[in-house]
Amino acid sequence: MIVSGSTSQAFAAALADATGRDLAAVEYDRFPDGELQATLADFAAEEAVVVGSTVSSDAHVELLQLQDAVREAGAREVTTVLPYMGYARQDRAFSEGEPVSARAVARAVSTGTDRVLTVNPHETAVCDFFTVPAEPVDAAGLLADPLPDELADPLFLSPDEGAVDLAATTRDAYGRGATDYFEKDRDYDTGDVTVEPSDAAVADRDVVLVDDIVATGSTMSEAIAVLADRGAARVFVTCVHPMLAADARTKLERAGTTAIFGTDTIERPVSAVSAAPAVADRL
Repeated sequence: MIVSGSTSQAFAAALADATGRDLAAVEYDRFPDGELQATLADFAAEEAVVVGSTVSSDAHVELLQLQDAVREAGAREVTTVLPYMGYARQDRAFSEGEPVSARAVARAVSTGTDRVLTVNPHETAVCDFFTVPAEPVDAAGLLADPLPDELADPLFLSPDEGAVDLAATTRDAYGRGATDYFEKDRDYDTGDVTVEPSDAAVADRDVVLVDDIVATGSTMSEAIAVLADRGAARVFVTCVHPMLAADARTKLERAGTTAIFGTDTIERPVSAVSAAPAVADRL
């Protein structure tokens, strides 16, 4: 059975549909003191697939509770699907005294499962932090699905070199176009990010910006502004994980994006395509 955390109900339903498995009923409660309780309303299976995007500390606790609940209900095999793995970007101690948060989270999740699948973690190496078999799932190709069919001489552009493979995957799924990337420099003391344009010609071309996650929208907004100055026809923003924290959506709209498309690893209004089929293939 598919067992969903409160943050991934649409994704879990899509996964149940893609795999032909039953979707368990789950109740989500909060006690007066703030503590959470996720309860299985019906569960009868030897294999459980627990699904939860850990977009908050509460979501982390809820995921651990559901892992425990399915074991208590008799599941002999548990697979945990993290459509979005929170804290994955803190995959090393950037300054003295900092934790490796991705490692701490992975170890906790590992205690209640036999296997982990996580969609496009910021660095695939975080899978090594789990103490059970863990695999990354690439859903970037699905970002081509909501794009218009008539893109003009499209350029699939990542905001830094590290995401150029995502841009290439999306381009390959779309079927035509070129790829390139911006040079991005981050000041880890201030958090400021600067984006320098590449040498790719963008005038009168449709540009598809591709990244794994859009969180604050600052980097993408700066990239959109650069592309507008260089005469790009239209700019589409695509990402696997549409976090869109705080005023990120407004930043992107003000910068002049034509449209924003994400998957349902984080369920937002821009979640135009489900990443569940990519996970279903691994299950």
